[in-house]
Amino acid sequence: MTARSPRLARLGRLGRTVPESRAGRPVEVRGARPRRRGAQPKVVALGGGMGLSASLAALRRITGDLTAVVTVADDGGSSGRLRDELGVLPPGDLRKALAALCGDDDWGQTWARVIQHRFHSQGDLHDHAVGNVLIVALWEQLGDHVQALDLVGKLLGAHGRVLPMSAVPLELQALVKGHDPERPEEVDTVRGQATVALTPGEVQSVHVVPHDPPAVPEAVAAVMDADWVVLGPGSWFSSVIPHLLVPELLDALTETKARRVLSLNLAPQPGETEGFSPQRHLEVLGRHAPKLALDVVLADEAAVPDRDSLTDAAKRFGAAVELAPVARPDGTPRHDPELLAAAYDRIFRMHGRIGPWR
Repeated sequence: MTARSPRLARLGRLGRTVPESRAGRPVEVRGARPRRRGAQPKVVALGGGMGLSASLAALRRITGDLTAVVTVADDGGSSGRLRDELGVLPPGDLRKALAALCGDDDWGQTWARVIQHRFHSQGDLHDHAVGNVLIVALWEQLGDHVQALDLVGKLLGAHGRVLPMSAVPLELQALVKGHDPERPEEVDTVRGQATVALTPGEVQSVHVVPHDPPAVPEAVAAVMDADWVVLGPGSWFSSVIPHLLVPELLDALTETKARRVLSLNLAPQPGETEGFSPQRHLEVLGRHAPKLALDVVLADEAAVPDRDSLTDAAKRFGAAVELAPVARPDGTPRHDPELLAAAYDRIFRMHGRIGPWR
């Protein structure tokens, strides 16, 4: 492991301690600490939107020590309106993560439906999600993003913790070739997550504004303290790669003692990754974070037509490829939570033997 980056060293000197974990023990920004043998693995999942929700719905089935680190660049729909009007972090992806962590009992499923419920009217409340309004209200009441999200999680009985990746709302910008169909060879700067996600052109690269956004210290602590970090699935340029554009978070992902698994999508996403092969997803990830190492790349076996090419691409990250049936049996490009949980569990058991929790 390389020497700790100046950014992480600075966080360590600040002595920031996150609020108590679900086990009641404070977690400091100091990397992985020893845990008793037989304890559950500490897992951190990074992403946003429905991809992260699918991963969390699977992971909560196999560990009780789970933290979601969520992108904060959304600028569309209810989140975008609240962000523009109140200057807050976009709450939508945070809400979806909390809903995914709700249990399968009546309490959990009732609250999951409540926070996902959207108003339908002819007025200003139209299409606002109840959970978005609740989260923003608590932010205003408490003045603390993390404390408010912890309180919502407690109300829902969430099986894990949800944290924003940055303390400030971010604007996603992309260099896109052919964004204007009448100028297919020109490269334009496209602004806003919602616009990037639906661009008809070819995304070349993405960055965030501000360019050096502050990471949430508790998110950095969670990554440094994890046994496993899971990145993806999700919208590649607008939900997965943005985590690599927060310098302190990227430092933590690079320096953590945790094992790292990248979970690939079941199909290219219309718009930003149209026509992408599984290996091309890895190639663009590597261009944005050339120093990032991985341990395992997980893909659905039916979604990989060229296994050798994917294996070669994974080797550049130092990773092994694990193929498993993780898609819903109805043929839709959605992950089945039970199958995905089984795949994660197998990976943790087969590749995590150095972890003290084993």
